[in-house]
Amino acid sequence: MKLSNNLSLAEVKKSNTAIRRGIDNTPTDLHVANLRYLAEKVFQPIREYFGSAIFVSSGYRSKALNEAIGGSQRSFHSHGMALDLDQDGRSNSVTNTDIFYYIKDNLPFSELIWEFGNEDKPDWVHVAIAKGRENEKNTKIAYRENGKTKYKKWDRD
Repeated sequence: MKLSNNLSLAEVKKSNTAIRRGIDNTPTDLHVANLRYLAEKVFQPIREYFGSAIFVSSGYRSKALNEAIGGSQRSFHSHGMALDLDQDGRSNSVTNTDIFYYIKDNLPFSELIWEFGNEDKPDWVHVAIAKGRENEKNTKIAYRENGKTKYKKWDRD
């Protein structure tokens, strides 16, 4: 099933952890509708702007899968509203930094996170959009402190 011209449901629900642990990672109809909205408002515009493949490292996570990986109980991923995008090691010239700034400066979103990395490049980009909350533009940086993931408000403009 296609969510947009360049994004399939299989791509966003694929999880090696779910396969390895026998976890059902099938989204509900509501989650599929949310994924279509995410694809339409965020993924497809990125793909069309860069004219290059954009790689999803994590998409939909069922409640069981989210618990298995230690995800937040409030995760947008579990509602079909978030994607993690990661261009590292890909042959095209689009970087995680390019994607982060393009989203931040041009697209609607509820949450955008520069995930770890350094000052120049995130390890991956997390983006979420919820209907009715498209303009929240909650932009953060994820970092580790004493082995725990923490977040701070984006302050690099």
